[in-house]
Amino acid sequence: MSPPPPSPSAEEQVVFPTGDNPAVPDTPPHLRLLHYNDVYHIDASSAEPVGGIARFMTLVNYYREDGEGRWRGRGEGEGEEGVGMLTFFSGDAFNPSLESSVTKGAHMVPILNGIGTDVACVGNHDLDFGVKQYRNLTAQCTFPWLLANVFDPALGDSMPLGGAKKTVILTASNGIKVGVIGLAEREWLDTINALPPGIIYKSASATAKELIPGLREQGAEIIIAVTHQREPNDNKLADLTGGEYIDIILGGHDHYYNHSFRNGTHVLRSGTDFKQLSHIEVWRKTEGKGWDFRITRRDVVGSVEKDKKAMEVVDKLTRRLREKLDKPIGYTAAPLDARFTTVRTKESNLGNFVCDLMRYYYSADCCIMAAGTIRGDQIYPPGVLRLKDIVNCFPFEDPVVVMKVTGKAIREALENGVSSYPSLEGRFPQVSNISFEVDYTLPPMSRVLSVKINNEPLDPEREYVLATRGYMGRGKDGYTSLLIEEEGGVAKEIVSEENGVLISTILRQYFMSLKILGKWKQFGGSMERVWGGVQNNMAKGCHTFVEPKRPALPHRPSPTSTHLDPNTPSKPRARSKSPSGHSPSKRSQSSSSNHHRIDGVTDSDDDEDDMDNTQLGVMQTKWTSDELSIIRKVMRKWWRLAGLPGLPGLVDEIGEGEFCANWTKAVSPRVEGRIREVKREG
Repeated sequence: MSPPPPSPSAEEQVVFPTGDNPAVPDTPPHLRLLHYNDVYHIDASSAEPVGGIARFMTLVNYYREDGEGRWRGRGEGEGEEGVGMLTFFSGDAFNPSLESSVTKGAHMVPILNGIGTDVACVGNHDLDFGVKQYRNLTAQCTFPWLLANVFDPALGDSMPLGGAKKTVILTASNGIKVGVIGLAEREWLDTINALPPGIIYKSASATAKELIPGLREQGAEIIIAVTHQREPNDNKLADLTGGEYIDIILGGHDHYYNHSFRNGTHVLRSGTDFKQLSHIEVWRKTEGKGWDFRITRRDVVGSVEKDKKAMEVVDKLTRRLREKLDKPIGYTAAPLDARFTTVRTKESNLGNFVCDLMRYYYSADCCIMAAGTIRGDQIYPPGVLRLKDIVNCFPFEDPVVVMKVTGKAIREALENGVSSYPSLEGRFPQVSNISFEVDYTLPPMSRVLSVKINNEPLDPEREYVLATRGYMGRGKDGYTSLLIEEEGGVAKEIVSEENGVLISTILRQYFMSLKILGKWKQFGGSMERVWGGVQNNMAKGCHTFVEPKRPALPHRPSPTSTHLDPNTPSKPRARSKSPSGHSPSKRSQSSSSNHHRIDGVTDSDDDEDDMDNTQLGVMQTKWTSDELSIIRKVMRKWWRLAGLPGLPGLVDEIGEGEFCANWTKAVSPRVEGRIREVKREG
């Protein structure tokens, strides 16, 4: 699991050398490096460190141009006063994000170029839109992308995937040559949706030992590995190569900040989402060979001033999306827990909600969803949910599929899902109509003690109808037991990817049904029947509704009015009387004509505006970013005082009469014990 994060700080934090290590020279460094990795969202978040490219660029410019007047970045030609900064990126930028669902990653090209990136390693999500799109995007980058140990035979003998380079030599402004190699782990190949056939993987350490001597022969004085692999694999690389081959490993793929020093090699990862960066100063050792390092961490906190040029770029990239994606689409009466530390280790109320929705939408027996599907990594507080929340949390393009699989295959899928615990792996399962007991003290692939489907013991020989992601139907993230027949597996496909519907689309249609069922003229009779049945089934389970409280007389809220009326009690919660009864095949047919792609451009819901927006209350309320920041800070304080951080996964619904939306039913998902951790006696 990731190390516990320190409190975000506006100050520089020197992570190396520590008190146990000798101080570095008090002279100008011979090299200066900047490192970042795994950036998805260009806008700031609500929690500290807030990140965002505008504040990130302020710190980049600070280190590049001068800062506080020390020897930083006075540029080429200034002699020993300063040396220009080299910038390294360790992969994952083109997906997943709200913007990439529209741009297919193209919006990140000017961002990466504008940062002044000198070299990057290919990340798994950089290939989410296919190798062809990856090549199109990287061709527009002003820097090389590296990947030395994954090969595509179709491009030639030992040619890297996507036409990436294996190594590169960068020359600092003072003439020092820096050798760089790009390396990736085998595991992330399983996470990529569409790879060319016959991909060949070679050990990262063996590749390093093979190629680095050539960099030395070309005059490289220092060797840097930019990698996209989990920290244990970076540690293994350091242990097997050490200072003899690699001086520092700049890693990605993990979404946290950490530094270690192993076998003479520094291993560093620099956070995620423009929320952190590392500034690295390097000196030649005064005695013997090698280099001394000072590694400084900077958190991109809200007090950092926004860079005006970066703000203009962000505004230009997001202008077309903003109006549509800022629309309120639903309301939650309970905090929705999408934190990686929750969804990738235990049952989540948001995971329950989405899995139940997938299952009821297709009338399946059960559902398994890899937790990596949920990308929000935050708690969505009680209140309004906007379209951007849905697309941001569920950005992937592969749709829901339905298949017939045996009970044995389902158990194997669950074993795979919990096999990497406590590591925050995306394969961890969120489930619907499945309950199971797991003992994490047992070896991987033998941890699941018992499984029930629909409260009955799992029958290994019986075929069950399972709803899941197309990603898992291709056997990704180790879900080989769910591999469909067309891909070489044994699962029988009922609803294919071609006919399936995106999770974000299902969510959007569900929230629309809560708001406008029977009111929106374009919703259609079949959609009303489908969503009426889904609503009934959802309410029958653990997802109750808080009914809207409509005003007695039409009124137009003032700009400062709130959609919450604490003085008005809500109506009793809706309860289900009957399920929908649709078969998966019929459900697919009925929904295909209403498949709204949430791409910010082609999605059409104009008829929804036939409703008087004043009926929706909050839809007329506009908050400034500062006001939203204050609201979220108050909400975080409430969570802390309520003890929620100490009770991860427990999210109680708001009580009757506390909150009341007047324009839609409010959802209230819960945790109900679907995944139970136990320890077997003896």
